[in-house]
Amino acid sequence: MYQAFLIKYGEIGVKGKNRHIFEDTLVSQTANALKSVDGAFTVRKENGRIYAEAQAEFDFAETVEALTCVFGIVGICPVVLVEDEGFEKLAETVISYVQKAFPRHDVTFKVVTRRARKNYPMESMEVSAALGERLLEAFPQLKVDVHNPQITLHVEIRNKINLYSQVIPGPGGMPVGTAGRAMLLLSGGIDSPVAGYMIAKRGVKIDAVYFHAPPYTSERAKQKVVDLAKEIAKYAGPIRLHVVNFTEIQLYIYDKCPHDQLTIIMRRYMMKLAEHFAAEDEDLGLITGESIGQVASQTMQSMAVTNEVCTMPVYRPLIGFDKQDIVDIAQKIGTYETSILPFEDCCTIFVAKHPVTKPNLKSILKSETHLKERIEALFQEAVDTAQTIRVEA
Repeated sequence: MYQAFLIKYGEIGVKGKNRHIFEDTLVSQTANALKSVDGAFTVRKENGRIYAEAQAEFDFAETVEALTCVFGIVGICPVVLVEDEGFEKLAETVISYVQKAFPRHDVTFKVVTRRARKNYPMESMEVSAALGERLLEAFPQLKVDVHNPQITLHVEIRNKINLYSQVIPGPGGMPVGTAGRAMLLLSGGIDSPVAGYMIAKRGVKIDAVYFHAPPYTSERAKQKVVDLAKEIAKYAGPIRLHVVNFTEIQLYIYDKCPHDQLTIIMRRYMMKLAEHFAAEDEDLGLITGESIGQVASQTMQSMAVTNEVCTMPVYRPLIGFDKQDIVDIAQKIGTYETSILPFEDCCTIFVAKHPVTKPNLKSILKSETHLKERIEALFQEAVDTAQTIRVEA
């Protein structure tokens, strides 16, 4: 019965003169998402609405699943588009729609009409009342309930008349590509993939960097991160993933610096390397999965010392989340099961038994002076040997 989907957006609708930019991006992102499903679709915008119309047979469930991964969409409505041939023809179509869409008729309903085309001869309330009357005549078991109906039939009078009764929730947010780019520090844990998802939801295009530490971390650990990037790419689009060999830097820090400061100093060099690749990719900031107090490197004092090495802003979308909040989102977006696979990354291999939780910046800087002999060469080697992978869903 359905050959089209009405795509609803949220906060895009309150944009000003640049609203068309967000709409056009959402049209483009919707069209890209539908390329992955069987069938051909035309995506267009019309007077504050976006439509995805099927040009051939398609898989309904697969199409809906693809649309629920497009940021900017708040509602997906399987819609019947009807030519305006007068009220009598509309009433016949509505009765046919209810007959096909709802096998049971011993339910409550209401009709909600929106008359976007003001030259229609009947007002919205008149249309709703008249259609309700016709439905009661056709299906005597139906009952009207305007407050809490089991079925709400939406009738939107536009260039064509839109009939729909189902609103499938979309992910919300803003279309990816409307808010610049940022570099995600992606590990194999639960938090960083969720952080990437959260920032992408605000329209940011994502690049990523992963710190690999062979032979202490395996190729399976690296593949785990690639798999996580694929899950994020379902929502964020293709991701440039920079795989940086961090082993020599970690070993050098381990050899030269106090062990209670290892985590902080290693983290500072990760941020420096991430910022290097972010600058190359023309990103506007860094993204981490940090949450206040979750581990020693995520206390307020630790994050302040880490930030000191950065010139770019650092975005921490999970900063106030409880662990369970993060786990819930990870399960919803499909990254959790991959994140808990038992392949450790470099962050978990080189961990001090008693890491400092309130590091002093002067003390950290003094410890880093022990690295001067080789750290610049090791940094450059890490940059030169990095592998860049294009990851797609």
